[in-house]
Amino acid sequence: MLDIKFIRKNPDKATELLKKRKHDHKVNDLLQLDELRREKIVAVQNLKEVKNQKNQEITAAKKEGKDFSQIISQMKDVSKDIKTHDNEISEIDDKIKTSLLQIPNIPQDDVPVGDESQNEIVSVHGEEPQFSFTPKPHWDLGKDLGILETERGARMSGSGFNVLVGAGAKFERALINFMLDVQTSAGYTEVSPPHLVLRSTVEGSAQLPKMEHDMYNTQPDDLFLIPTSETALVNLYREEVLPAKNLPIRVTAATSCFRREAGAAGKDTRGLLRVHEFKKVELVNFVAADKSDEALQTMLKNAEAVLQKLNLRYRILLLASEDMSFASTKTYDLEVWSPGVDRWLEVSSCSNCTDYQARRANIRYKEQGGKPQFVHLLNGSGLAVPRLMAALWETYQTADGHISIPEALQPYFGGEKEI
Repeated sequence: MLDIKFIRKNPDKATELLKKRKHDHKVNDLLQLDELRREKIVAVQNLKEVKNQKNQEITAAKKEGKDFSQIISQMKDVSKDIKTHDNEISEIDDKIKTSLLQIPNIPQDDVPVGDESQNEIVSVHGEEPQFSFTPKPHWDLGKDLGILETERGARMSGSGFNVLVGAGAKFERALINFMLDVQTSAGYTEVSPPHLVLRSTVEGSAQLPKMEHDMYNTQPDDLFLIPTSETALVNLYREEVLPAKNLPIRVTAATSCFRREAGAAGKDTRGLLRVHEFKKVELVNFVAADKSDEALQTMLKNAEAVLQKLNLRYRILLLASEDMSFASTKTYDLEVWSPGVDRWLEVSSCSNCTDYQARRANIRYKEQGGKPQFVHLLNGSGLAVPRLMAALWETYQTADGHISIPEALQPYFGGEKEI
């Protein structure tokens, strides 16, 4: 969440920056609550001073043998007033927290303003693959080879679920192991987190309250299936103060991800393009406050490395202010070219969230002799499996309907070269 002190000192700037995200949060209402809270705190402090004074008066009356029953009655009234104010402060705190949880992170100055139509293409890498035949979409390739079962997946779990069979399942496993090897070789520590997490954990990563309608929730224990392992990894050091010497901390995980994506009905629903359960390798960085801009560029290169090793055509987009995730202050998307569907497919978003998530999850770091301050958190896909696999199948398809296995993945197939 944003720092209330920043909003208090810069109300006009905060309002202006939030408008760039097309967010019309009423900053003045929040500041009125903040002012009322501070007034209540001052009132409590004054009442406590009165209470201390009354205690001294009682002590003096006891020494002098005087009646102090009236003073005790006054003290009870003061204590009652303190309790009333404390309860009111607690209620105001809840309202302020609720308000702050609904405010997105603010964009950096170099982020384009507007919706996805304003996203900027930063660079394009690789040549468009050429074929002597009309390339098939991955769902036809998968069906013909018997490695992708969309109808059986739908009968089993409903629309938006698939079954990978034989070489299809092996391809997914090989791709995940390959990507984990790439990232751990780059210095990431592999983590295996839970797939079910507490509500407070999802709030810490900023998927709640905004994305609750897109998430799977269990009852009556109120646990959430993670929409991405970012949710768990961001909370790895929740409520901790890390020694500054330990930073940066870079972690990676391969997990299943679960998303309702309620607004996606009828859009990109064929094959692997939009599914409710999928696997993804995630990257998360915990860095010092002055290192996050540099870390974002490094993380982007870490994600790019996978595409480069797989010899895929891809491009990098700088997202516009309205197209970024709720917690992000700056985001780059990686899109891979998928010739069978003749379009770019997003396979990664690399985001700098500055201290936005750390403030929610209360993750700080401390220089020796200094005061604790919030870490900066970054996250990125390294990469999402389904669309990457779709692009690979379509790019590496052969004229006779088979799929060549990319050279980088062949060691994970025992040297096999074709499906």
